[in-house]
Amino acid sequence: MQKTAIGEAARWRAAARRMLHAEATEAQLGLTLCFVAGAINAGGFLVVGQYTSHMSGIVSAMADHLALGMGTLAAAGLVALLSFMAGAAHSAWLINFGRRLGWRSRFALPLLVEAALLLCFGLMGALLDSQVVAIPVVPLLCFLMGLQNASITKISGARMRTTHVTGIVTDLGIEIGKLFYWNRAGDALPGPLVRADRAKMRLLGGLLGCFALGGLVGAVCFAWIGLAACLPLAVVLLVLANAVIPSDGA
Repeated sequence: MQKTAIGEAARWRAAARRMLHAEATEAQLGLTLCFVAGAINAGGFLVVGQYTSHMSGIVSAMADHLALGMGTLAAAGLVALLSFMAGAAHSAWLINFGRRLGWRSRFALPLLVEAALLLCFGLMGALLDSQVVAIPVVPLLCFLMGLQNASITKISGARMRTTHVTGIVTDLGIEIGKLFYWNRAGDALPGPLVRADRAKMRLLGGLLGCFALGGLVGAVCFAWIGLAACLPLAVVLLVLANAVIPSDGA
């Protein structure tokens, strides 16, 4: 009986080790980061009334504010833009620094930084007055989104973006156009037939769905518990960083 219990405990420990050290594929990484980005973007809007994961709207708003003579709002947009850029630069610096030192965990470093900042921000939101914590919300979230977007860009070789869906929807539309294209047998033009990449379509659809699902979950959680909703997102990133560490040694 005792041997059976020891053997069962050993099997559980082995399963736990496999779970903790399971490698994340690019697709799994992209899907999870899209969920996190959607949640942060929706949460930021609920807190300060502004989306923070894509810069197109921020740059357009800056132009509008300048045209209307609203210099303070234009300056705030510039801070958000520079924060996003600083996050992307920080990610590139961390990954290149880790590569120079030969660290297998170089791709996990930006995710760990993002998780740590979200953890600190979530604790501040849970312990401090919301009006005080709301002041640095936009620059911090823009920094996090720049950090995350640059990280997945480096990991995937610029094949995936996770903080905005414009490119995802565009690529998905291109593949849908290929899917419904009629290849006629009598076409005079040489070359291969037009075929949709169905695997790519599934990935793009998954990324889009995860961003939308993250936005829904993030909106509900931020409306319910406020900035403390950053805490579970930080845990997700910590788990994801752990999954990246053994898979980035190439």
